[in-house]
Amino acid sequence: MHHSILEQRQGQPSYGTGNLDNHAVEALGAGAATRDETMGRRGHGLESVPLRPSRRVAYEELALQSDTDYETEDSNLYERKGRKAQSWVLTCYRCWNYVSSIPDTCFSGCASCAESLCECFMRKPSKEDRTIQLGTPDFTHQYASNVTRNQKYGLLTFVPLVLFHQFKFFLNLYFLLVALTQFIDALRIGYLYTYWAPLGFVLFVTMVREAWDDVQRWRRDREMNEQKYKKLTRQGVVTIASSEIRVSDILLVEKDQRVPADLILLRTTESTGSCFIRTDQLDGETDWKLRNAVPATQRLMQDKEVFDISGVVHAQKPDKDIHNFVGRFTYGGGSTAQRLPLNIEHTMWTNTVVASGTAVGLVMYTGHETRSAMNTSTPQTKIGRIDMEINRLTKVLFLLTMALSFSLIALRGLNVSGAHIEFFRFVLLFSSIIPISLRVNLDLSKIFHSWSIGRDKQIDGTVVRSSTIPEELGRIVYLLSDKTGTLTQNEMVFKRLHLGTASYTSDTVDEIVSHVSATYPAGETGPVHGARSGKARKTEASRAHDAVRAIALCHNVTPVVDDADTAHMPQASNSADMESSFSANHGALAADSHVPVTYQASSPDEVALVSWTESVGLALVERSQQHIVLRAPNNQRLRFDILQVFPFSSETKRMGIIVRDCATNEITFYMKGADVVLTKMVEYNDWLDEECGNMAREGLRTLVVAKKSLSEEQYKDFEGRLKQAQLNVVDRDTEVRRVIATIETDLQLLALTGVEDKLQVDVRPTLELLRNAGIKVWMLTGDKLETARCIAVSSRLVGRDQPMHTFGEVANRADTHRELNAFRRRSGAALVIPGQALEICLLHYESEFVELACQSPAVVVCRCSPDQKASIVYLLKKHTRKPVAAIGDGGNDVSMIQAADAGIGIVGKEGKQASLASDFSITQFKNVGRLLVWHGRNSYKCSAALSHFVMHRGLIISVMQAVFSAVFLFVSIPLYEGFLLVGYNTFYTMLPVFSLVLDKDVKDETALMYPELYKVLMKGRTLNLKTFLQWVLISTYQGGILMYGGILLFDANFIHIVAITFTALILTELLMVALTIRTWHWLMVVAEIGSLLLYVISLAVFKDYFDSQYLLRGEFVWKTIVITLVSCLPLYVLKFIRTRYAPPIYKKLQE
Repeated sequence: MHHSILEQRQGQPSYGTGNLDNHAVEALGAGAATRDETMGRRGHGLESVPLRPSRRVAYEELALQSDTDYETEDSNLYERKGRKAQSWVLTCYRCWNYVSSIPDTCFSGCASCAESLCECFMRKPSKEDRTIQLGTPDFTHQYASNVTRNQKYGLLTFVPLVLFHQFKFFLNLYFLLVALTQFIDALRIGYLYTYWAPLGFVLFVTMVREAWDDVQRWRRDREMNEQKYKKLTRQGVVTIASSEIRVSDILLVEKDQRVPADLILLRTTESTGSCFIRTDQLDGETDWKLRNAVPATQRLMQDKEVFDISGVVHAQKPDKDIHNFVGRFTYGGGSTAQRLPLNIEHTMWTNTVVASGTAVGLVMYTGHETRSAMNTSTPQTKIGRIDMEINRLTKVLFLLTMALSFSLIALRGLNVSGAHIEFFRFVLLFSSIIPISLRVNLDLSKIFHSWSIGRDKQIDGTVVRSSTIPEELGRIVYLLSDKTGTLTQNEMVFKRLHLGTASYTSDTVDEIVSHVSATYPAGETGPVHGARSGKARKTEASRAHDAVRAIALCHNVTPVVDDADTAHMPQASNSADMESSFSANHGALAADSHVPVTYQASSPDEVALVSWTESVGLALVERSQQHIVLRAPNNQRLRFDILQVFPFSSETKRMGIIVRDCATNEITFYMKGADVVLTKMVEYNDWLDEECGNMAREGLRTLVVAKKSLSEEQYKDFEGRLKQAQLNVVDRDTEVRRVIATIETDLQLLALTGVEDKLQVDVRPTLELLRNAGIKVWMLTGDKLETARCIAVSSRLVGRDQPMHTFGEVANRADTHRELNAFRRRSGAALVIPGQALEICLLHYESEFVELACQSPAVVVCRCSPDQKASIVYLLKKHTRKPVAAIGDGGNDVSMIQAADAGIGIVGKEGKQASLASDFSITQFKNVGRLLVWHGRNSYKCSAALSHFVMHRGLIISVMQAVFSAVFLFVSIPLYEGFLLVGYNTFYTMLPVFSLVLDKDVKDETALMYPELYKVLMKGRTLNLKTFLQWVLISTYQGGILMYGGILLFDANFIHIVAITFTALILTELLMVALTIRTWHWLMVVAEIGSLLLYVISLAVFKDYFDSQYLLRGEFVWKTIVITLVSCLPLYVLKFIRTRYAPPIYKKLQE
């Protein structure tokens, strides 16, 4: 069939075939079935699942296979590309044939649109492993575009989507139907503007607000898409925009420039072949990460030579996992082809920033296929809970309207001709029961409270980016918080050093300085433990020196000199003499103690420890992959060759290094790590466990430091066994760890260090305030477990004496069940759980885990990915149905912020990405207390009170209409029509009712002093069915009194009824507002008096509705006053009695 179609196309123009050979065309028929069968075996939705260890091993095996012929693989690659290209051509051809079969008169001029449509349908994101050739653009695959787009609407979709979001609310849909009925003569009740004007105003305000927000998003996207980058080509370097970047491009990313796509690091200007990147916008960690260039490309003399080595990169399909990557780099051809494995150290993910040098990278993933995009959820339109509650109440009001209309028709008689028309007329007459002004008042109230938040000087810098949900802040139950940059400043300070016999703090650091200085006297060429101070002093000095030197050597810190300080140094003319130039320059700078050096490492703990050793006399001045150089107090340079480095990992919880002292040729194995691990490896002691507990209770992050001396024979034996283990293909990591474990025994315990992570200002009182307000705070962090535990204690998220349960490692259902039972037995304990264990736990026992976690006073999730943070938000919303807020400051918090009911972003060191994506932006974590407890509470209470009064205003006039119709033989004519009905809902009562947004039951100092006031709102009793029914009864009573009173005082003229009842109605509404206000504001007085004067003026102006002569009589005045007092006085008496004998909480505080 495929061949016949191609034969029919002979002689016709080719659409998108490109230069395809006959072999690829012939292979299409045979390859289609195999490809379809392969695609059918693939699971659905597995693209988002991170690679399991077994799959990583499989990739590593693939990367190290040497028996596959490279040329065969290369030819198969192009054959597969050709078959896929022909498949797309055939798909496009079938679409084009279908379009061509339609008569030209039906789509004249639309042929190009049809071609674009076919092309659009063919562009599917690649979810397969990809192979990219250096310098060869890949035209056979349609990879994702690198365009950033965060807009909610387009030019064509704006109006339809906005209308859809508005009319999915029952309130707006109901009024749309009511307004449409006024075009039917039999159902017309009044003027069209009385129905269409309010509805049109609501839609206009909504569209303007949504358009403004989306334009701001478009501007931010345009700024991102127009950022310029340098692209390396065979002809030279060209400049392209970020949106024009494609897979297989080679980019030059300079220092402090954002990485625009997921790259494989090919080259760097750093002589060591490595560079630092900042990942704060990806994983929330402000520490710099070290990345290594591919050795085969780093050795090249010039950048353009990467096009001449026949390099091919094979990478896994797009994946969410930001901590792992598996790939292969192949270069050379034929029998000389060589393969190198690629891992996470060779990558630079999107939105990271190059922190040192200039990086040359190959683009592997773009657009929504990047790690950053796959860990970011799509922003959704947030709808406040109060909107949903009012939407439900309007449905109740609709049923009430239907019941009232049917009752009047039934009393009149169902057999009367035209009963169905009369029924619909009554429904329209009672449409005021569901007031359209409710939406207008609520929207204006939200805007006012958003404005109030922005102008609060005590939380200066706060910006409300979503003015539709300020009342959501008023009843938050769960607050999910990031750690780094949110609760902490991520600045480590060295606090304590314990040597077993002595403990040193910042107050006694001078003793350490003297010990180290005494070890390196002036004029000596090595460490000397003099006997001038006696034997005891020598022992203490020796221990202090050994501990300081171990801390100065056992780390992954690199000293970095600012470019401004190296500007006067000679620069390398080419990459051949780059290393020698670097060594010379760096050595010169190191010798100059006045040149400022910045330390960079993957952990701030490392930087704090090395900075401390510099302060006591041993400074790190040079670090490469081969050696470390320290500067002693006497300016002597101590050089150590690096023999082996064992990096820290979350599994091992320790790091080690083997160095050779170049002066003495002594080989020493240094190790530092968590106390739970090193306690079993060091020699017996009686102080380590006790001191670790003491430091942990102070919130310090502890590290145990130890060492072991190795002879030359011992090291040679260890090195041989280690190399053999590293050559294994199967279980390589296990074998390597087994070999390393052979020297991790009988270590000499040197010291215990304590480092403090500085908290943000007023974090502890803010967390206490939130806890007293009934808000449960969960901390979600990508940091290590030990770090998360320490911060939970130091920030008082977990009390000093409160037990903490750490969820153990789980791999299956049985392990998960065991750990859940262990946690269940520890009642009242805070929970600490790693992200991997959480994922497995939710897979097997989702409901049980959420139930137990919600009962815990605090929950800490460590090693949590950005996508997991958002998943936890959805989990709480799904199972608890309680309002959830999220707060963070980094790009890794964006998904969590967007998923929460109220997203709060902090403008901090990690940039503005979280702030721009949030609903509320603040400058410090301490501001969240006032934002929730004061502004959130006021916004919710005022919105609830405003909703009550607007519904009361519609109910009372509808009750009067029902009484009027019942008294006058069930006629379906309006009691008030035209301007009176419009004026009642706008000019005469709108300002007094809306002025309730200024009402406050307590002062801000009282609300912050007694956060328990906030806890009352969580029950949702301020606006629920019970309070709604209370207002229905009040409206029924007052409407009945007003109408029946007017009829009883009827003076044989219908116009007098209208004058008396309408005036009493206006006065009743104004009095009800006055009786409700708890704290008067001068604008409230203006609104009350101004509305009353406006009505008095209208009595004289609108003579068609009122008898001006009758209005001047005393009879009118006393009848109106009597009716008004009867409708309001009993309610005031009841309120006084209730306040006197059962006062609310705020009243007690006022007294």
